[in-house]
Amino acid sequence: MPVTVVLGLGRSGLGAARLLARRGANVLVLESGQGAEHQRKAEKLRGEGIAVELGKALAPESFEPLLGDCARVIVSPGIRWDHPTLIWLRQQGIPTNGEISTAWEASGSTPWIGITGTNGKTTVTHLVAHLLKQGGIDAPMCGNVGHSAAELALERFSDGQTRPQALVVELSSYQIESAPELAPAIGLWTTLTPDHLERHGTLENYRAIKRGLLERSAIQVLNGDDPDLCAHAATWPNARWITAASREAALAKGIDPWLWIEGNQVMQRSGALLQANALAMPGAHNRQNMLMALAVGLELGLSGSAMEAALRAFPGVPHRLELIRSLDGVDWINDSKATNYDAAEVALRAVEGPLVALAGGEAKQGDASAWIAALQRSAKAVVLFGAAQSHFQELLLSGGYTGVIQCCDALPEAVAAARQLSQREHCRAVLLSPACASFDQYRDFEARGEHFRSLTEGL
Repeated sequence: MPVTVVLGLGRSGLGAARLLARRGANVLVLESGQGAEHQRKAEKLRGEGIAVELGKALAPESFEPLLGDCARVIVSPGIRWDHPTLIWLRQQGIPTNGEISTAWEASGSTPWIGITGTNGKTTVTHLVAHLLKQGGIDAPMCGNVGHSAAELALERFSDGQTRPQALVVELSSYQIESAPELAPAIGLWTTLTPDHLERHGTLENYRAIKRGLLERSAIQVLNGDDPDLCAHAATWPNARWITAASREAALAKGIDPWLWIEGNQVMQRSGALLQANALAMPGAHNRQNMLMALAVGLELGLSGSAMEAALRAFPGVPHRLELIRSLDGVDWINDSKATNYDAAEVALRAVEGPLVALAGGEAKQGDASAWIAALQRSAKAVVLFGAAQSHFQELLLSGGYTGVIQCCDALPEAVAAARQLSQREHCRAVLLSPACASFDQYRDFEARGEHFRSLTEGL
């Protein structure tokens, strides 16, 4: 029987391997590492009848013995889609698919609500899942948040399981580019600013990947307050636009909105829908996120009153402007999800200053000028940590930041420094909004945020 090769023993690889095996495929997992944790995971999979080979680099020689018998290769989002070995595999006629493809295949006719965007997609994903759950619709969330899509498919699409009515799936550009077959029933595009250019090369390539998902979506919901999306409005004749501004302001930009805000009311074309202050999360960007989620709720038949009640009960999103605690008159806020300059700048606009900002990690390409300007307005002090600290210090000084700058090697020292500075500078808040990826010191932004939480709760 031909073999399906899954690359890696990470979360998405494990989910894909188990899902494929459950669906009858002959699966082989190749993993480059061979440490104790890899050994443990490998033994567990072998106990489930799934073959694993450790110490196999992502190189042609690892696949040459399989060439005559390899049906396809499943790739995790962390592996570049243009990796030389993947290009070589395609040249040999072997299909390569992303982990997300295995979930798409397993879910059959169940509709997907696909959510993408540079910033905002995690909040919108949580909001949509919350609205639908509160409205009695079985639509669990997965993808780039919580469960991997393959893990959820394994849990909900196996024999004897009750199939969900829909899936709410957060989709990164990495996942979209590896699964061109994805065609959501509803596609949402929150924002587009330069990000992941070290992987995609140009903003045009990055935009085209996300645009492809929306073009394949039966219903398209777009954020009319995003400058890049708005600049291309004429190319979306059938999209449903939302705006946190007035209808007149949107019409002036060439957009006829589906949902907008007048006074304190969320409006639709038939009249008022609900109170715009139903969602307690701070910031104008969260009004945009709310409107995108409401567009999905309306499409699936939820009433304005039901969605208003659900919004008032929304607990917030972990690691996104998450208030951890108040201590000695200072709010400690976890925004570890802010992994680029634009997301961190949005957070600085949303949190009332003066504040101490914590930033650092693995720096990305991008324009830092708006972020530095926001720090100048709101932050009395910036505490830098991790691999980017020296680079960020140079950026701040050359960008004209005049507050206190303090460098630390790691987050524990940064938290201690932030506490001292918040008292000395009479600040209202300490905001972890790193403007960086986490991979210099953490597995992912969630691990970084949880570490911040534990450090803060221990003060």
